[in-house]
Amino acid sequence: MDLKGAVALVTGGNGGLGQRICHALAEEGAHIAAMYAKSREQAEGVAGELKQRYQVNAHAFGCDITDAAAVDGLVGEVTKTFGRLDILINDAAYNLSIPFGDLDSLSMEVWDRIMAVNLTGPMRLTKAVAPVMKAQGRGRIVNISSVAGLSPTGSSIAYAVSKAGLIHLTKCMAVALAPETLVNCVAPGLLEGTRATANLKSEQIERSASSSLLKKAADKDDCADMVVTMCRTETMTGQTVVIDAGRIFH
Repeated sequence: MDLKGAVALVTGGNGGLGQRICHALAEEGAHIAAMYAKSREQAEGVAGELKQRYQVNAHAFGCDITDAAAVDGLVGEVTKTFGRLDILINDAAYNLSIPFGDLDSLSMEVWDRIMAVNLTGPMRLTKAVAPVMKAQGRGRIVNISSVAGLSPTGSSIAYAVSKAGLIHLTKCMAVALAPETLVNCVAPGLLEGTRATANLKSEQIERSASSSLLKKAADKDDCADMVVTMCRTETMTGQTVVIDAGRIFH
């Protein structure tokens, strides 16, 4: 798909990886709807920078993706503002570091919150954009999962299970939305400088990086470039690509 003039909704667009994705798509000529949950000023700053640097349309939109009505309202607002919606990037996520063995700290409230944001939220958004993309005759959805969804690793059991569910949701939605809409997934390893890693202990970050074949963290720009590739593709759907400096093989 030609990305010039396409409209992309990027959830978590003001986050560490989300900003890189917004810039990578805007550099290709895509107009950007940067969705935020709380940091309005930061998201508006991202939108302003995209407009100035790439001469594309860009706006910030607030939304609680755990709220069905808010999600429907978001999609309606984006399509009204831009006139169409071609791309959805499900990057918004919630993370809380809890050791796997500490089941007492993994309360059901924490479990429900992580699932609501990381798995049910992308499902709500996908259902909301699906009829728009079908009517247009084209669409691309890229989910941002994690290597924790492929192996029992990561910051908590709830996070790992939510990301595993997102990988399988990618496959199921690829079947459900074909042939008009292609659905793929990027599964990053450790990414430094993101909200997802902000509450990890420094020794956990160091251990994850040193255990990779390349002895470093995954690169946010590599992940953003893969998102662009998945938005361009005409023949790949239902796939998950790992970018983790060589830790997980699937």
